[in-house]
Amino acid sequence: MQITEIYKSLQGESTYAGLPCVFVRLTGCNLRCSWCDSEFSFYGGHKMTLQEVLGEVADLSTGGLVEITGGEPMLQEREVVPLMEHLLDAGYQTLLETSGERPLARVPKHVVKIVDVKCPHSGEPNTFALENLEALQPHDELKFVLTDRTDYEFARDFVVNHGLAERVHAILFSPAFKKAASGARDTSHCLLDPQELAQWILADNIPARLSLQIHKLIWDPATKGV
Repeated sequence: MQITEIYKSLQGESTYAGLPCVFVRLTGCNLRCSWCDSEFSFYGGHKMTLQEVLGEVADLSTGGLVEITGGEPMLQEREVVPLMEHLLDAGYQTLLETSGERPLARVPKHVVKIVDVKCPHSGEPNTFALENLEALQPHDELKFVLTDRTDYEFARDFVVNHGLAERVHAILFSPAFKKAASGARDTSHCLLDPQELAQWILADNIPARLSLQIHKLIWDPATKGV
């Protein structure tokens, strides 16, 4: 499979935020989100066998949390599904970060899918495949990255119209960060003020968790591999 990087850091998002985690970042993505912070993973990388990836993960962690991310890892479905199966067999709690644009039916059931449903101002609206709602497990999480009120209203209505609170473990509303963010480690880089987002969530009584990218508050937002 084509790999951009494998590294150990703290999980920066989702309900697993703050936990030590090994990240396996696959190369390639078919979407071009306006706020994307991992464009470096679109091209390049290097080929690794399944055993090489498993070996590097084992060198970084004796157990615990592993996230498969990208890019879009499901573009390499033929290779990444066996990788997830082997990680589960080895005792790792395995997360998959995906846009939900590609079919998710073959993802092993014990993998926690963190599905990033694209909002209007991502530049990639309507790319989530609605049939993937049937592939969701009760432990999965859905994430909406928001830049403004329009994105928020889309996410709010999507949550309500599809009964997501009854389908998944968590619904995450996350303010997008500026692509060129660097220097200050605070929320001034957010395209949507978290305080404003908090007020909207409370006013509408939406069963969503406000999620910040805490790795961008710990390290310089421009730092890669964290």
